[in-house]
Amino acid sequence: MRITRTVPARPVPLIALAVTTAGSLLLGPNAAAAEPRPPVHREAALDQQAARAPLSAAQRALTGAGAAPEAEAALGDDSRGYPRRHVLTPDPENPVDKSLKLGLTPYHAIAPKLNALQALGDRVSVEVAGRSAGGHRLYLVTVTAPETARQARAQARMRELIEQAPALAAKSPEIKRTYKAPVFLNNNIHGNEWEGTDASLRLIERLATAKDAATRDLLSRSRLYFNITANPDGRIAGTRTNANGFDMNRDFVTASQPEVRAMRQIMVAKQPAVMLDLHGYVNGTLIEPTTPPHGENYEYDLFLKNTYANALGMEAAVNGLGYTPAGDGVQPAQIPFRDQEEGWDDWPPIFTPQYAAFHGTVAAHTVEIPLTVNNRAYDTLPVTELRRRSAINVDVAGAALRATLDFVRSRHASLVADQIEVFRRGAAGAAQVPVSAETVPGVPGIGPEDVYTTAFPRAYVIPAGTRRPATAAARLVDHLLANDVRVTRASHSFRLGGRPYAEGSYVVDMRQPKRGLANALLADGRDISDKVSAMYDISGWSLGRLWGAPVEILPGMPYGGVLRPVRAASPVAYVAPRGDLRLRLDDPNEVAALNSLLREGVEARRAADGSAIVPGSARRQAREAARRYDVAFHATRLTGTVPLQRTRVAAAVTAGELFALREMNFEVTPVSTDVLNAGFDWSSTDVLFVSAGLEHDDLNPAARTALGTFLGRHGLVGRGATGAALNAAAALLAVKPVEGNGDANGVVRVVNSGGGVTAGASDHGFVYAPLWFTDLGPSVRAEQRYATGNPLLSGHWRPLDDGTGGPTNAAGQASVVSGPHAVLFGTEPLFRDHPKGEFTQVARALLAMAHTIDTSRKRLPNR
Repeated sequence: MRITRTVPARPVPLIALAVTTAGSLLLGPNAAAAEPRPPVHREAALDQQAARAPLSAAQRALTGAGAAPEAEAALGDDSRGYPRRHVLTPDPENPVDKSLKLGLTPYHAIAPKLNALQALGDRVSVEVAGRSAGGHRLYLVTVTAPETARQARAQARMRELIEQAPALAAKSPEIKRTYKAPVFLNNNIHGNEWEGTDASLRLIERLATAKDAATRDLLSRSRLYFNITANPDGRIAGTRTNANGFDMNRDFVTASQPEVRAMRQIMVAKQPAVMLDLHGYVNGTLIEPTTPPHGENYEYDLFLKNTYANALGMEAAVNGLGYTPAGDGVQPAQIPFRDQEEGWDDWPPIFTPQYAAFHGTVAAHTVEIPLTVNNRAYDTLPVTELRRRSAINVDVAGAALRATLDFVRSRHASLVADQIEVFRRGAAGAAQVPVSAETVPGVPGIGPEDVYTTAFPRAYVIPAGTRRPATAAARLVDHLLANDVRVTRASHSFRLGGRPYAEGSYVVDMRQPKRGLANALLADGRDISDKVSAMYDISGWSLGRLWGAPVEILPGMPYGGVLRPVRAASPVAYVAPRGDLRLRLDDPNEVAALNSLLREGVEARRAADGSAIVPGSARRQAREAARRYDVAFHATRLTGTVPLQRTRVAAAVTAGELFALREMNFEVTPVSTDVLNAGFDWSSTDVLFVSAGLEHDDLNPAARTALGTFLGRHGLVGRGATGAALNAAAALLAVKPVEGNGDANGVVRVVNSGGGVTAGASDHGFVYAPLWFTDLGPSVRAEQRYATGNPLLSGHWRPLDDGTGGPTNAAGQASVVSGPHAVLFGTEPLFRDHPKGEFTQVARALLAMAHTIDTSRKRLPNR
């Protein structure tokens, strides 16, 4: 058992020191140590806020509009050497950039600074790696010794050999002698954690001109990749999130945001052996590796060995700066693996360093610099104090960066060898190596609580010809490929394990270099409720259960050359050549296609099975929708019964829910308590969706009356405690909501009734602070129930101290209910834009409530 600090009865992400969610009002140097602790889920506050992301930001993120004049970097282009000259067009000066108050570099000053750094010599190259949701450029800076195009191609060949043929790479003298270890240094993923950007700019300037032997050696044997600011939207606005309201350090499994897709591509293309993600604010500086539970799909022995060793070097460098608690308010650095029992885990691959580990990164860290300058501190502390703190934070971040580069230089050969070993184990199907004092020498305190391994299946199959839509399978396959997971497709039918599989089935052979990532995405996951008392964030995320496509384990691999590698999923788009058309609404893309047709004025109707019937006269529009959304319109003799029309949604929802609604092409207006109190025009709204940020008791009399009038003629879709509370206040649906453990989250088994809301739905869902409904009134239908027994498949869900709120309390209870005037969800079908296979439950609820309540209302023009 490791030696630890005292652990409180209810663990938090830190033991005795604070992570900042609000700044201290104290002005002395010790103020930073007295700040309040966060909730267990650091994201909990954001997940309860009503989203306010403007439609323009969502459109830019979804369509790629707002490109900078410069061409984006082809990150896999190895035809050019280094340096790669790229003069950036300056951005307009922005006097309200939040960085300015802290004495830090505002976003508009970054492009000129990077131009100047390129001009210092031949070591610095700048490229545009993408753009943010708000349209700002994402800058990738490469620092390395000059390379000819031929040398760059040689590096690419060696990098490919390391991943694609690791057994050969391990024996390659060329790799040992000349391969440049890639290092990824990520900054400012949380927009209001600024200082990593400034520390990196300062370090790049030093590296550009340094003449010492150590720097020359480092750059001759390494490539350093700096993501200067991963979140320019948040840097400018002083927010944790991007312009879409997303915390991108929770998005790596889903990759819904353009900034995350850019970071993913950097990791795929550059294959970093070492990675640093600079954050704030924890006093003293927190340096991973983490507490248990540890991700079971990692080659954790290699990861822990290197990550702990680098952490020690960073700790020494940070403490060596000489800052003290008494003089500066700076506590000594801490390493959670060594200093804590639980509360700061690396279980889910939603965080940047944990995701990087699946791309061969063998030393990866979140580093939380010490002194709070964001949120309440930003608004209340004097500018002089804020700048004092920021200067110290830049210094601390710089020390961590420099120590990491020293680590890379001194351990170059072993880092590359360990990366090769990660890929070799995957390709060979080798067993994982459990961590122990023997397998990871030099790391103190390893105990059984640190051992997490899994049994990788031989293969996964996404069968063709199932009742689930092919669109969902195509989406999942393309997502796997974007994550650099190898996928094959059956050129003809085959049998395996006594079962037939149709031609066109996709197979993921788990003997591949990135098997850990493939398994993390496709596996069910694990119920870890008994491992720790609470989790830092979510604990379950299975794409195999939540993305709408069937995923099964194959006991072996088919023979006879039946499988062919694929670079993209086969197109699904299809429109029957004659007759009226039926569009199933089992997939969010199908809902998006329907809404686009309705917006164009197409006269569609809803069939009894919940599908949409499109007249054959709209075949041209259907072809365009099929192509755009990759969906199929099949011939039908059904005529449909209920006319469908544009659905305009007023939504008090989270950022992830708002984004998902807009992905499905609903016309959404964000609302909240404040918006309604200011006077909201309900005349352009068909249905209200509430899950966050709208409290009936906080409405003023006029807003309450207007809301009541609207709900008297229209329907409500509610999710979670906030939606259930509004339902109760409006007396729409006779149910009793029961709140489960607010810390619970994960993938759950459910049983669907086959009603209009859950027709065709998966038998799994996602929960985060789960809710269920009892005492159902006579007009209330249980659309879905939690499975009997223990409904939790994977994640973390414990009962409360009094025995209530646990999964067995929810077993068999209604998780989704409906009636004439409302639909209520106790699950999280749109959580952070992730459970794609559950989206249509909300879509069907919105369509039902918009089109069945107010029968006296005139049909709205489709314009």
